[in-house]
Amino acid sequence: MTENPDAVELPDVVRRYLRAHDARDVPAALATFTPGASVADDGQTYDGTAAITRWLERTGSEYTYTTTLVGAESDGPDRYTVVQHLEGDFPGGTVDLRYRFVLDRGLISRLDIAP
Repeated sequence: MTENPDAVELPDVVRRYLRAHDARDVPAALATFTPGASVADDGQTYDGTAAITRWLERTGSEYTYTTTLVGAESDGPDRYTVVQHLEGDFPGGTVDLRYRFVLDRGLISRLDIAP
């Protein structure tokens, strides 16, 4: 993993998603996804706009936490992995999560989040 998060130029849509998610701005985060996108997080998969909206609302309100961008890399055309360090009031208190993005025509078509 790249130690310097700026070593990889992340696409604007990925940066917009990360900013919106950190700000708990559900409409702005949702705008970064394709209509048929899917998100896999915490053992669940959320397919389509309605399910992703519910996921964003839950993840934005369930716990209080801060994020620090640790690293980023390109995994190929339209594929990026971002590592963020989270600290908060969730079980365990700290975790490094890998956000694996797949893009389609400038929007996120798939997002997998896992330690």
